[in-house]
Amino acid sequence: MTATVYPVTTEEERESALSAIEKAMLDGRTAVIPTDTVYGIAADAFSRGGVQQLLNAKGRSRRMPPPVLIADSSVLPGLADELSSDAQALAEAFWPGAMTLIVFSQPSLNWDLGETEGTVALRVPDDELTREILRRTGPLAVSSANRTGLTAATNGEEAFEQLGERVEAIVDAGVRPVGRDPETSSADVAPSTIVDVTGERPVVVRLGAISLEQIKSVARTAITLEQLEQEKSSVSSAKAENYQESSADEGTSGASDEAVRGPGDGPRAASAPEGSIEAGLLTADAASSRAAGDQPVDQLRSKVTDGRSSTRTERVKDARPLGVDEARALLFPQNQDEQE
Repeated sequence: MTATVYPVTTEEERESALSAIEKAMLDGRTAVIPTDTVYGIAADAFSRGGVQQLLNAKGRSRRMPPPVLIADSSVLPGLADELSSDAQALAEAFWPGAMTLIVFSQPSLNWDLGETEGTVALRVPDDELTREILRRTGPLAVSSANRTGLTAATNGEEAFEQLGERVEAIVDAGVRPVGRDPETSSADVAPSTIVDVTGERPVVVRLGAISLEQIKSVARTAITLEQLEQEKSSVSSAKAENYQESSADEGTSGASDEAVRGPGDGPRAASAPEGSIEAGLLTADAASSRAAGDQPVDQLRSKVTDGRSSTRTERVKDARPLGVDEARALLFPQNQDEQE
């Protein structure tokens, strides 16, 4: 297939584009839409087939689930579970905006974004056209509009070059971000900042358009993934030294195989096995791979192993998954009323 490109320079064109995207999402297809950072490949978050098409278009596996964009922060409680005060404060401070929050997913939602291990990355984009699309379609799984290893598209032409044969439609709304300096290349456009708020402390997994200083002004205990790894390394070294001293005193030898976890070490901040390209990386897409040695990886999720896991695991097992229609009615009751 070859994507149909929809400009939005007039009200008639805008309505035509919105209707085309709404239909593509309801049909379980994929489309490229603009966001406040870069263009993104979108699929209905409740459509397993649509999400798989998104991953196929990107050239990604189910181990790299896409984030989910929502129109308004009021939807957050319907999608997220066990929201911390830091998560709520960050959403209030930076939504709409370039802040992606990794949270526990509501266990009752019957969606399949890939191997999420019970988490989902949510964001409210600071782009009125994007939010208008989301108000019509509901939550959308959206990953940057690029093939794996290539720079994310920041206009409709770049999106068509990479994905024109892989998606149903492309909304061409001009350059993103809006007002970008013409001298700024697509590769230098900052992606959203990703913060894991599933642990005791917020862990900044990827710095982007929102700085660590801005985050700490709202969540003062926030820490970067690198700092967390350094803390864990220090704790490991201290435990090893203590163990060696204890072994020498007791006339024993050997090494402790206890897993060391730092404070605030939630399921998404946990390290991948040594040597894995996923270790310490999330939705790299676009400019996030600028740092030397970084490789683009979408949303690594690890099993929950922090102090809250046992209670939550039992509750998740008992949850009855909602059907798609039930989930939509829960999240968008006003839309259901309008349709009736």
